[in-house]
Amino acid sequence: MSGRLFIVSGPSGAGKSSLCTALLSECPDLKLSISCTTRQPRPGEMDGREYHFLSVSDFECQRERGDFLEWANVHGNLYGTRQSDVEAQLQGGYDVLLEIDWQGARQVAEKMPGAIRIFILPPSLDELRSRLAGRGQDDAATVNRRMAAAEMEMSHADEATYRVVNIDFKEALAELRKFFS
Repeated sequence: MSGRLFIVSGPSGAGKSSLCTALLSECPDLKLSISCTTRQPRPGEMDGREYHFLSVSDFECQRERGDFLEWANVHGNLYGTRQSDVEAQLQGGYDVLLEIDWQGARQVAEKMPGAIRIFILPPSLDELRSRLAGRGQDDAATVNRRMAAAEMEMSHADEATYRVVNIDFKEALAELRKFFS
């Protein structure tokens, strides 16, 4: 039996990574698709766990062969999802989760129209700004850039099959969980 493909998108700070992590810990038949990237590993990251770390030339060769379901250049680094990786998990009977941006979600949906797209939204732009600033990772200019990007990303929420507003984490997780049962 083949699994189902789920795509989770949303702006930075909406809680999509935390929700996906919680969901993956609860659902043994759900597997996270590991993306490829040309960026350097961060401390503690391992090849094949967080990402498949590729050289630019290897990435471009795979891209030219049409190996990627989706790919993007993000802040000078290339990111992509290999179709063979996703298909192997689906054929193994696993449901597969892609946590990617709206542009990647659109690319995947064009190639795999049966994919279920879920968009995670913050309760409001003010709350999103508060969450981003509260992380303490970014200066004010970076928060402002992320906010501008978030507004643009949120304008594509209606492209998703489902939308989940993350007001309360436990409630958002319960709502998200329904799509996977």
